[in-house]
Amino acid sequence: MEVTFKKNKVAKKRSAFPVAKAIGSAFLYIALPIVILIVWEIVCHAGVVQVYNMPAPEIILKDAWEKITAGVLWKHISISFLRVLEGFLIALVAALVLGILIGLSKTIERITELTLQILKPIPPIAWIPLAILWFGIGESSKLYIIFYGAFFPILLNTVDGIHNIDKKYLELGRVYEVDRLKLIRKVVLPGALPQILTGIRVGLGNAWVCVVAAEMIAATKGVGYMLSNGRSMSRADDVILAMLLIGIVGKIMDDVLKLISGKIMKWS
Repeated sequence: MEVTFKKNKVAKKRSAFPVAKAIGSAFLYIALPIVILIVWEIVCHAGVVQVYNMPAPEIILKDAWEKITAGVLWKHISISFLRVLEGFLIALVAALVLGILIGLSKTIERITELTLQILKPIPPIAWIPLAILWFGIGESSKLYIIFYGAFFPILLNTVDGIHNIDKKYLELGRVYEVDRLKLIRKVVLPGALPQILTGIRVGLGNAWVCVVAAEMIAATKGVGYMLSNGRSMSRADDVILAMLLIGIVGKIMDDVLKLISGKIMKWS
């Protein structure tokens, strides 16, 4: 009886340990942001910085709540998100198709190499003036900038992923005269999947940054417009709120994509 009691006691301790560890890990995860907010609030109330230039967290929270109740905040976030989704999906399809062609064909790789190497270092923001000249200040110019920002990370990771596939599998497919599309579906894409998923995560992050940059210059709605409008109206609380939204939404999108990538990798 005493032995059974001791065993139960040990089992309870063991079951409690992971819970305590999880709580400790969660606390460490949020500790730094909490400290920053506390220090920020203290500094503002102590008059170390001017509230006009650096409003306290409570003022920013009040501004956020006003925009939430008015329905403005969700409108800006949803518009930016839809723009990112549209431009990103176009870039995803284009980059995957071209990446597979380059990865499997030395001829296509040679033809496209110089052009891609020249275009790759040009930052998406540098294309904004031309995008406005070509497409105007409507949606097309923003989609182009988003597309450009997402395209190269997906393309390069797709090509590298295909190049890293064991050549024996590709040769085996050719020996058995496997249909080209079937080879791509059964061998190429699964083999390159880890790097393709990495490229997709980086591309989505770039797309979110690009939509903010594009909206700051030519838009009347969106998170980037919030940032630009706050600057022009000398509203530091609006500017900081928009910056926080950019970071929070970007993290949520990356976390969701990371979760999906993990599920896909387990399934594959």
